[in-house]
Amino acid sequence: MNINENIMKKAPLVHCLTNNVVKNFTANGLLAIGASPIMADNPMEVSEVAKKADAILINTGTLMDSDMEAMLTTGTVANNHHKPIVLDPVAVGSSSSRKQACLKFLNAINFTVIKGNAGEMAALVDEKVAMKGVDSVDPPVETTKLIAKKVATTYQTIAVITGEKDVISNGSETYVNEHGNEMLTRITGAGCLLGAIIGANLACEVDHFKATSQIIEFYTKAAERAIASSSIHGPGTFQVHFLDALHHID
Repeated sequence: MNINENIMKKAPLVHCLTNNVVKNFTANGLLAIGASPIMADNPMEVSEVAKKADAILINTGTLMDSDMEAMLTTGTVANNHHKPIVLDPVAVGSSSSRKQACLKFLNAINFTVIKGNAGEMAALVDEKVAMKGVDSVDPPVETTKLIAKKVATTYQTIAVITGEKDVISNGSETYVNEHGNEMLTRITGAGCLLGAIIGANLACEVDHFKATSQIIEFYTKAAERAIASSSIHGPGTFQVHFLDALHHID
């Protein structure tokens, strides 16, 4: 059974506490692969929603004080009910308050996967990588591997560092994915959607390292399939074809 068939068969409910910039794209991407999105972030209901969800995404892109309570509650409930949780620490190194918030999450919640670019992941373990806004300049792949292993061992998680070459590590195993296309960097929310889709596959595969590695290859191959279309004229048409490719690729 291929990844799309596996996800469509289970139709996992992914509870996304994600940033306001990407909610629509994230929901559409999850629907494209056969998962079900829910974007509940009201602290009064997140506990109930987290119990029903099959996987959780916590994304700090537009983090507000009110989000902290909802995210901490959701993570705690998910841990208590053994649900997979993905952390996307967006721009964690851009301010001290954002880093403190992410460290608070990491101290309180056991995350199945932590996903970010090299700069974000380096910030979590006090390493330095050149940054440009919220994006990082890709370091050599051997450096990326070391950062991924350090994040994985420090937080007892699976670390995913996205870039020209994606690196996935659980501290003992490390996988490098070389698929993808730079057009993914031209659309808002490509990385945020990836975090949600990782969550969907974690809910369908008991081997979480395998689930993470496979879904990243799936996701980046969908980008390759989309960019191959003769109808691509730029980021706008790419985004539409990318959603189609997520739906069709096996």
